Amino acid sequence: MSAPAIVVHGGTGEWPDHHAEAREGVRAAAALGWRLLGEGASALDAVEAAARLLEDDPVFDAGRGSYVNRGGQVELDAIVMDGATLKTGAVAALRNVANPVSVARLVMVRTSHNLLVGQGARDFALSMGVPLVPDEYLLVDEEFEKWQAIHRNGGSPRAFARPDPGLGGGTIGVVARDRGGNFAVATSTGGTRDKMPGRVGDSPLIGCGAYADNQSGAASGTGLGEALMKVVMSKAVCDLMGQGLPAQAAAEQAVKRLDDPRIKGWGGVIALDTQGRVGIAFNSPRMARAYAAPNGEIIAEI
Repeated sequence: MSAPAIVVHGGTGEWPDHHAEAREGVRAAAALGWRLLGEGASALDAVEAAARLLEDDPVFDAGRGSYVNRGGQVELDAIVMDGATLKTGAVAALRNVANPVSVARLVMVRTSHNLLVGQGARDFALSMGVPLVPDEYLLVDEEFEKWQAIHRNGGSPRAFARPDPGLGGGTIGVVARDRGGNFAVATSTGGTRDKMPGRVGDSPLIGCGAYADNQSGAASGTGLGEALMKVVMSKAVCDLMGQGLPAQAAAEQAVKRLDDPRIKGWGGVIALDTQGRVGIAFNSPRMARAYAAPNGEIIAEI
């Protein structure tokens, strides 16, 4: 029997505000996942539950509170992966769903596919009985207020796009190992603010936003998706762990690849290796993250 382990991220970037809320959000998600693992839940159940909690938290760019695209809409991406079977399920450019991570898991267990996108993903969610929510539910706080103000004035959502995509934070991810030694990962995001409609980043792509393999460990990435895709961030970390590097060293080495002048990207990654050791690395000013220490203490930082 293996000791449970869990690590959570809430996105990397400058995080100019909402520090206390973000820290509490990732702490609560890690605590929930840790409790479920202690009760004998599977790693898949734990990562889904913790990810749903973060999707429901408007502080993060996932589910409720996501950024809007250039057309003033919320399009969501999410993935889950099972390290025991290498099965994965993902959705991209999904609209009007509060918890895309659960739709991603349904793709994994109820279809023969790995990834559904756009209207096809929405139709599938409806066929599975997933309730739809209005854009107004997903657009909250500052995002909703800015969106309303711009459209009242007949302007474009581009008017409130931040000039640097590294500002803010918000993509969420959860990596866990259960008592049976099985790994799982979940990653969910609303993408970048002012993205083109239909844009898909790294989060729902296997190996980029997430990867899990019982033979090496599991990882979840966050940051500028166009850069993370170039280094296949999560698979890179898992490959390094599979070669014998501990999670922290593997995470640091993978993030260093973003400094390549051909990439010049920013982001971060969380990981667990087969020994249950935690890895956390990022090259941006802040990263919201939390993990359970071996004694069960939840460590949360931003």
